[in-house]
Amino acid sequence: MAAPQQSVGFGSVLPIAPRTAAPITAAPAQPAGELSSVLGKARMILDAFDTDHSDLSLTELTRRSGVAKATVHRLAGELVEWGLLERAGTKYRLGLRLFELGQLVPRQRILRDAALPYMEDLLLATQETVHFAVRDGIDVLYIEKIIGHRGLNQQSRVAGRLPLYCTATGKIILAFSPQSVFDEVVEQGFTALTSRTTMSVSVLRQQTERMRKEQLAVEVEETRLGYMSVAVPVFSGPRTLAGALSVTAPTARLNVSRITGALRTAGAGITRKLHAMKCTHSPSDPLALRTICSPVMCSFNGCGK
Repeated sequence: MAAPQQSVGFGSVLPIAPRTAAPITAAPAQPAGELSSVLGKARMILDAFDTDHSDLSLTELTRRSGVAKATVHRLAGELVEWGLLERAGTKYRLGLRLFELGQLVPRQRILRDAALPYMEDLLLATQETVHFAVRDGIDVLYIEKIIGHRGLNQQSRVAGRLPLYCTATGKIILAFSPQSVFDEVVEQGFTALTSRTTMSVSVLRQQTERMRKEQLAVEVEETRLGYMSVAVPVFSGPRTLAGALSVTAPTARLNVSRITGALRTAGAGITRKLHAMKCTHSPSDPLALRTICSPVMCSFNGCGK
């Protein structure tokens, strides 16, 4: 009988301590040009919400967005009408229309559809929590997660985000990313999420060099004490990194050598699936208009057809 499983989509990997020492009470500073437009102010209002602040009063929304209260009141009303926000008593929360639009993002949808069957196979083989993640700036963004009956007892985070430098998915993505990404991570600096978080540039460089050769990343208790992860890269082309696939479990229970084979097999399966979806032409191909290429392929690869 198949192990019970739960697909939570867009999930995060682990509940962790905040990236900053104190809770955020206001939105980060934005260029003046962004705040001067109605669209910029609407964006600031939407950006005021996060996993720890899912329901906000008008006063809280004003403080966290940095937008004038009268403007927040007016724009929030319009956002409610459009379904981008919804009312929850005297508070506001993000609306279902945003979720609906999010499901239409080609990259996320195609990667998720390609990865999910292999993630389910990996779950059955390991009985542990399985994630698929992509790079977003200097973070990893978890776009799919599956939990079995031995899975982590945790609160799932929609669009979970963690640093590249201290997660298995992040480290393997960093290993196959351009040098400029590594430099940006170093420039941003490291924040210790646990006592075991990598805080040394030289150590991180050595780790990524080894992981690039082995095509395998192991992270032990760097994001949460008592838990570890193992990840492999997934490619959509010969030199094109699509994301990373990982298994996460309590440190005392996860046997790296036992799960590595199944993890590599699943990662290779997703890579083959994405290779098969590649466009058969490029934007500069003079025969592009005469090439049979599915809209899904073109949308994923950005060929412009």
